Amino acid sequence: MKLFFSSVFSGSDWLDNVLMEIDENGMIKSLISNSEKSEADKIFSGTCVPGMPNLHSHAFQRAMAGLTEIAGSGQTNFWTWQKVMYQFLSKLSPEDVEAIASQLYMEMLRGGFTSVAEFHYLHNDINGNYFKNPTEMSDQIFAAANISGIGLTHLPVLYAYGGFDCIKPEDGQKRFLNTIDQFQLLLETLKNKYRNNNLTKIGVALHSLRAVSPEMITDAAALAPEGPIHIHIAEQIKEVEQCMAWSGQRPVEWLLNNADVNERWSLIHATHMNEAETRTFAYTGAIAGLCPTTEANLGDGLFPLEGFFNQKGRIGVGSDSNTSVDLTEELRLLEYGQRLNQQRRNIGANGEGTSTGENLFNKSLLGGAQALSQLVGILEPGYRADFILLDDNHPTLFSRKENFILDAWIFSCGRDAISDVFVGGNHLVKNGRHIRQESIEKRYRSTIKFLLN
Repeated sequence: MKLFFSSVFSGSDWLDNVLMEIDENGMIKSLISNSEKSEADKIFSGTCVPGMPNLHSHAFQRAMAGLTEIAGSGQTNFWTWQKVMYQFLSKLSPEDVEAIASQLYMEMLRGGFTSVAEFHYLHNDINGNYFKNPTEMSDQIFAAANISGIGLTHLPVLYAYGGFDCIKPEDGQKRFLNTIDQFQLLLETLKNKYRNNNLTKIGVALHSLRAVSPEMITDAAALAPEGPIHIHIAEQIKEVEQCMAWSGQRPVEWLLNNADVNERWSLIHATHMNEAETRTFAYTGAIAGLCPTTEANLGDGLFPLEGFFNQKGRIGVGSDSNTSVDLTEELRLLEYGQRLNQQRRNIGANGEGTSTGENLFNKSLLGGAQALSQLVGILEPGYRADFILLDDNHPTLFSRKENFILDAWIFSCGRDAISDVFVGGNHLVKNGRHIRQESIEKRYRSTIKFLLN
């Protein structure tokens, strides 16, 4: 298949009159600028840019959007939000999870995300018992990815304890829990089921330092010798204080001193670091997984972005709790949070005369691709044909060129400027609508009506 685009941002260069050839496996075979329209099977007039990898998602939490914004008698924070989340899980069935995840992944595609790392810790039934099929809940995520067409890096999560020093879990955590042996069975079964799907990748995740023992970190990493490894870390001040009481070290400090953190790792949030942690983390080549809309929604705090960039740190973005599912909102809030904190502009730029939007977009593409361990984030031969088309006739984008299009899209509009989306060469969003939108939404509405009533 040969497609013609009037303008393409490859992830590194701006190209005009581009002919993209996509092979039968959905990979880019060639990308040639200054081409003729007559050579193409289909012609597009908008601006083509790489689709963004979403490096952190909890799909089931999309169904909670808007349900946690009521003030309590005391202060409400991450920990009170967590209690509501535990209650919500009390009646979620596998079928519910598939319906919710299908809706979410469709929304991600319409919002600029073409692949996702699903940080999946919902393993057990409503009573906390293992399913006969160890991959029952994970299967729903793979089914949703298949229905929506999104690329998937599935990260089954090891979750064993309720706090530092192997504290007994709360009742609300019973659907998350695994022993290392059960986790190994889950992982091996997943690899046997899904190893031949070229749109998917399997890695591992550790819920947090609170939820695993030090030995489990080593054991879990050994179970995925080539895949990505993700972990929540230093999201809340309380977590930092608890880690200090347990070990005498801060969370990121402890992890870097006790695990072989390298380019396979993604540290999700890493909000509360001192300068030494920030510097050492950046040197590892691991990814900082930033989720600005969720971090704002939960009142987590602000990541030390400028200091991390100064040390050549790598980032990616994710939608996490999925209260918002729009790439531009994540990048916009990432930058605006820094501006509000430092009372100046263009924190995320790469020096004088550079575009803030383009730099944040490009860094998030590269970091997201690394975090998902997939050949995405760049439009070049050998990479998967995951891309989005921006509508040049959108009032905010009209008559803008190159990086000004990205800046206008990221800071001044959003998903309404996305006309078409491709994943692995498959045309999934056409004129702003997903090809299966009606059936996915119908099932989701039925599921939500049942859950909320």
